[in-house]
Amino acid sequence: MNSVDQHKADLMRELTQILKDAEELIKNSEQQAGDGFQSAKDKLQSSLKNARKEIDRIEDVVVKKTKDAAHAADDYVHDNPWKTAGIAAGVGLLIGLLIARSK
Repeated sequence: MNSVDQHKADLMRELTQILKDAEELIKNSEQQAGDGFQSAKDKLQSSLKNARKEIDRIEDVVVKKTKDAAHAADDYVHDNPWKTAGIAAGVGLLIGLLIARSK
């Protein structure tokens, strides 16, 4: 996973945790009184519901794109086995040279 993907994953985890914390805060605030509080609470619940739907949608898109990329890579390997073997051998040689050089 590259740096951008890692940051996206971290952001998604943080957003999910924020939603959970906000939902827990709403649950624990049931004893609060007042029309203004109830109105703010209803608005927050609506915003949380929309945010949860958007996070779920984004997660679905990311999963789909990841699966598509994996299928594309699999198809490429099956369609070009010798190229793939050559690339893998080249990368292995490069890594071996770097390891040998560092000793």
